[in-house]
Amino acid sequence: MTTQTTIVSPIPGVFYRKPAPDQPEYVSLGQEVKAGDTIGLIEVMKTFYELKAEQDGVIKQILVESEDIVDAGQDIAVLIIK
Repeated sequence: MTTQTTIVSPIPGVFYRKPAPDQPEYVSLGQEVKAGDTIGLIEVMKTFYELKAEQDGVIKQILVESEDIVDAGQDIAVLIIK
């Protein structure tokens, strides 16, 4: 049986899928992640915070685009839990 959960932004800011413009994205659709893996960054006032998966699973969907402004509590990605 599989279930799904969302990865939620803990703070408001700008979401980034890559550590730098010339670097690959942290995660892609269908990728397995472990609890603690970084899936993106949230920037607030030139400070970057890592957004991490809280459970093991597979990235089903990323709900925001890179450089989108996000709110605290906003769903960022859907994670399938096996």
